[in-house]
Amino acid sequence: MYGEIKIAPSILSANFMRMGEDIAMIERSGADIVHVDVMDGHFVPNLTMGVPFVKDLNAIAKLPVDVHLMISNPLEELPWFIKVGAWSITVHYEAFEDPAAEIPQAIGMIHEAGIRACVSLKPDTPVEVLRPFIADLDMVLMMSVYPGFSGQSYIEGTEDRVAEVVALARELSCEVDIQVDGGIKESTVERVARAGADIFVMGSACFTADDPAQAMATVKKLARAAADGAL
Repeated sequence: MYGEIKIAPSILSANFMRMGEDIAMIERSGADIVHVDVMDGHFVPNLTMGVPFVKDLNAIAKLPVDVHLMISNPLEELPWFIKVGAWSITVHYEAFEDPAAEIPQAIGMIHEAGIRACVSLKPDTPVEVLRPFIADLDMVLMMSVYPGFSGQSYIEGTEDRVAEVVALARELSCEVDIQVDGGIKESTVERVARAGADIFVMGSACFTADDPAQAMATVKKLARAAADGAL
């Protein structure tokens, strides 16, 4: 929330046949975080990386590993992901049958392991649902696309939802990072940065760029200028 601007390339858009090379590429190209989209084929209509992949990634990555769980049974699987390690773990509000009781439980499990705890909202989930536990979170992830596939276009109005998170955090006198995921590139990053986002997930805009380092640097520069102008 108007903190240090960070770029988190999503390796969902990387080449899975040369993942080690792509991880090394984003590290030397100025990335701040490695974003890992874990999908189970149930919560979202796609199937991607799992626990063994995250374990191996943690062994080779020099950057913080940000695990985004898009799975239907987070309380059951959280211990597995906690065991293999991460800098941050995100769970989806919509994945819980009883969010009021279960999300605090998930946050406690993550924090007990010394890992940053984050909750993500789909584009149609009201921001107000964060009120009971936002003060206990390290980060809120606002989806600017419907989760499941890379390469989607930014959903207009996400910046207004980011501003709602900022307003809620200020009302409750708490500090929280705000990450935005989906369609982030030069033409969209300024509006969400101005609204208060500070961590930006880049997928295809990074990995399909002719010069990924330049693409990330440009997005970070635009975001920083927009955030500075909003302060």
